[in-house]
Amino acid sequence: MTDFPKLEAGQTAPDFTLLDHAGTPVSLADYKGKKVILYFYPAASTPGCTKEACDFNDALNPFAKHGYTVIGISPDEPAKLAKFKENQGLNFPLLSDPDKKTHQTYGAFGEKSLYGRLYKGVLRSTFVLDEQGVIQLALYNVKATGHVTSLRKRLAID
Repeated sequence: MTDFPKLEAGQTAPDFTLLDHAGTPVSLADYKGKKVILYFYPAASTPGCTKEACDFNDALNPFAKHGYTVIGISPDEPAKLAKFKENQGLNFPLLSDPDKKTHQTYGAFGEKSLYGRLYKGVLRSTFVLDEQGVIQLALYNVKATGHVTSLRKRLAID
């Protein structure tokens, strides 16, 4: 099994247009001029993804104080994202990538192992983009728990 190429700091983040939780098209280009934290997660409403999403939600104000907008992307359909967003009280956009093309473009899809079994799946990943859309940090295979705290430390965000 081959993984998709990983992106690195210094590269321009690939543009995309995906539907959000409300079914509205959203493009990365819509955020030009803003700093973005783009995170990819496997599935809405699962324990790890819920923990990660709630951690991001709890950190929205500190991120915003430093000019960052948070965007989550998963393979879930918009209706499932809307339910997840409502159930968890999330205050940031969730985007739907059911064919995983954007995941693949960002290298956030590839080989994983569970109890010794290899399979293809979403690699929990986070990208920090500057105002010009250049990747400042590309973090792959992050853990759901503690990731947001670690990211805040790396970005010097209290």
